[in-house]
Amino acid sequence: MAAAAAATAPGGFQFAIDRGGTFTDVFARCPSGRVRVLKLLSEDPAYGDAPTEGIRRVLQEESGVPLPRDRPLDASGIEWIRMGTTVATNALLERRGERLALLVTRGFRDLLHIGTQARPRIFDLEVSVPEVLYEEVIEVDERLIPHQPGCRLPGSETLPRLEGSTGASLLVQRPLELSALRRELEGVLARGIRSLAVLLLHSYAWPGHEEQVGALARELGFRHVSLSSAVAAMVRAVPRGYTACADAYLTPCIRRYLESFRAGFADQLRGVPVLFMRSDGGLTPMSHFTGARAILSGPAGGVVGYAVTTYRREDGQPVIGFDMGGTSTDVSRYAGEYEHVFEASTAGVSIQAPQLDINTVAAGGGSRLFFRSGLYVVGPESAGANPGPACYRKGGPLTVTDANLCLGRLLPEYFPRIFGPGEDQPLSREAAAGAFRQLANVIGAFQGGGDAGDAAGRTPSVEEVAMGFVRVANEAMCRPIRALTQARGHDAARHILACFGGAGGQHACAIARALGMSRVFIHKYSGVLSAYGLALADVVHEAQTPCALRYEPDAFARLDERVAALERECRDALRAQGFAGERVRTEAFLHLRYEGTDCALMCSAKGHPPTPTSCRAGDFLAAFTSRYLLEFGFTIPDRAVLVDDVRVRGTGSSGICCETPLAPSGKPPRVETVTRCYFEDGYVETPVFLLEELGCDHSVPGPAILIDKNSTIVVEPGCTASVTRFGDVCIAVGSGVPRPVGPQLDAVQLSIFSHRFMSIAEQMGRILQRAAVSTNIKERLDFSCALFGPDGGLVSNAPHIPVHLGAMQETVQFQIRSLGEELRRGDVILSNHPRAGGSHLPDLTVITPLRKREILTLEGPELGNSDF
Repeated sequence: MAAAAAATAPGGFQFAIDRGGTFTDVFARCPSGRVRVLKLLSEDPAYGDAPTEGIRRVLQEESGVPLPRDRPLDASGIEWIRMGTTVATNALLERRGERLALLVTRGFRDLLHIGTQARPRIFDLEVSVPEVLYEEVIEVDERLIPHQPGCRLPGSETLPRLEGSTGASLLVQRPLELSALRRELEGVLARGIRSLAVLLLHSYAWPGHEEQVGALARELGFRHVSLSSAVAAMVRAVPRGYTACADAYLTPCIRRYLESFRAGFADQLRGVPVLFMRSDGGLTPMSHFTGARAILSGPAGGVVGYAVTTYRREDGQPVIGFDMGGTSTDVSRYAGEYEHVFEASTAGVSIQAPQLDINTVAAGGGSRLFFRSGLYVVGPESAGANPGPACYRKGGPLTVTDANLCLGRLLPEYFPRIFGPGEDQPLSREAAAGAFRQLANVIGAFQGGGDAGDAAGRTPSVEEVAMGFVRVANEAMCRPIRALTQARGHDAARHILACFGGAGGQHACAIARALGMSRVFIHKYSGVLSAYGLALADVVHEAQTPCALRYEPDAFARLDERVAALERECRDALRAQGFAGERVRTEAFLHLRYEGTDCALMCSAKGHPPTPTSCRAGDFLAAFTSRYLLEFGFTIPDRAVLVDDVRVRGTGSSGICCETPLAPSGKPPRVETVTRCYFEDGYVETPVFLLEELGCDHSVPGPAILIDKNSTIVVEPGCTASVTRFGDVCIAVGSGVPRPVGPQLDAVQLSIFSHRFMSIAEQMGRILQRAAVSTNIKERLDFSCALFGPDGGLVSNAPHIPVHLGAMQETVQFQIRSLGEELRRGDVILSNHPRAGGSHLPDLTVITPLRKREILTLEGPELGNSDF
């Protein structure tokens, strides 16, 4: 796959460490050129800090000198340390952050408590509102208002005017009053609160008032102050306020962790470069690592890892990252540049900061298995580490891991004997099979209630049930991949599946086949790829400023000036960290949207060189329209384009080369053993190979199982695994045998199609929301989408407005009765008549018939008429 040169020995020890919630992965390069990889528990009574313990073990084993745990480590032989950590994420999930107070413009004390009133799970009978992060609210006497020509606000003509950073003017309706604020802040300090979040309206455009408040707070002795204008200088006060609160809540926790980490070393790691991974996939010095940029610190390393090792610029084939863990699966996409989102929610808190676009689905090795209402259901509940899956011998529930074990895809003899009450027994296939046997009886009893001649009425075997759950789990994990590809105009089949994480290798071939992919890539360090990605990552400095200009020739000079100023800031920051010359690269972005819409796209001009009618940095309008067309299928040529933000990403190249070519073995691969493994057509004699014994001239046809220290790779029938010159595994995926789908009841097929139809309805809703003009749709989410069958009966609906969904079926059926054979594929019907199922006069139902193999499907989005 990705080409690499032979590694050169480092000058000292280099450590890349991913501290996860359960395990800490350590990737180390020694001065001898040797690579050490180890995995240890993140929490263990035997040691205080897992990353420090990992470093201690490597130094001790390489030097041969005992290094007691109770003494600080000598860091003189360490060249650098890079880390990703879930400290911020866990503190946010468990609400264990710093006590803080919120300072907000007077009259808006409940702004963040009210939030957006979004209900992500609209069908929940009990809605739990996430708790706010702050303990107290202080209202600040100040108010700025945007100046608008023709404003009729009494006295506006006499108000002082300020020039905002966006290019717009603001009026000072109420000047900042600090004397009363000082007394209130002193009271907050007396109650033990030492962290503040400051949110003043319109501070994104003129941060002067926030900066004065911050200076006062620091003078009084507050240890940490997060200004919304500094943390997230973007329009929209609610997400900006959430981001400032998250930063004030989490950054002190990060600071405490960094202090404890440094305390484990002599001289507090003075002179040793220590870099941390941010949520945007770039490294930053330890002193600049903050809470708002740390949420995806751990998963970001994995994205960098597969992006650098799998993507080849020669052919430009995009890559899907597939990270399957114990409780969830993370998927992401890389096509030559990292894909970012600029607002995402974690634990009910919306954070407005650049983050890698990582989609998570609650399906992992520990996801529980259920049979409900005739459907196979996987997750979202997880068995956790204790009691764990049924095969752990602690009375746990059935999970995906149990299914793979019963199918022969996991071999207990290659796992450590750490299971059972005494933690000294192997995995129990018997416990898993017994639990599946009970569930098979339940499924057989349910299906036996059908027609006597129905083949589905028999009791399925243990293997059939386990295989059914694996297929449903695979389909659940395909849904976020389709959301990243098909929902955005990309063909999933044209991607490579880069698989990592402990459980991903068991499902990679099946998922690639379901999505039409032809290649799977599994790196030799796939079990610790997040740590390895830290070693490959670059140092990043980003600068961003809000804007309120139209993208038109009159504004190009001002846009070029802002881009140039931000580029200088990035280069100066990277130069201060030791980067210069060709090692520094900058890339400019404009946050663009059509006037009147709410969907802004962060666009780079890469691939769109400047023209006489564009900015000097490139033709951003061409980049925006081509991407808008790809994602939404249309453009709005007569609509002005607005610039919301100007952003520059500066990169200091610091990634290392750790690849060492393998020598050909010159002989056939050695079969370690042969086992019986269950696939679609039943049991097959399957050879087992140890990955460490395979050479770069080896090719292994499926079925086969490849085992290494941290993962198991299942090569399914019709697939062929080959070892690359650097020891990675590349699997060519065959098309497989088509499975006929008939009218008879099949609970597995029913479960799979349930996922697929739901995925279509959800994608319809996402596209509709992003492309909408009206506030009702894009903010209030007042719309619904569903699919209907040939008779107009509901097949699947996304979790949208219930009253729409209740009336939509009658609307569709009325049109089928009314138009009959006149319905043709591609027709678009608008309906809102009360006699035709209309539930609300301003709401229109859009009906589109699709004919395929004489089966009629109707897509039915219902939306307010302001978008027409």
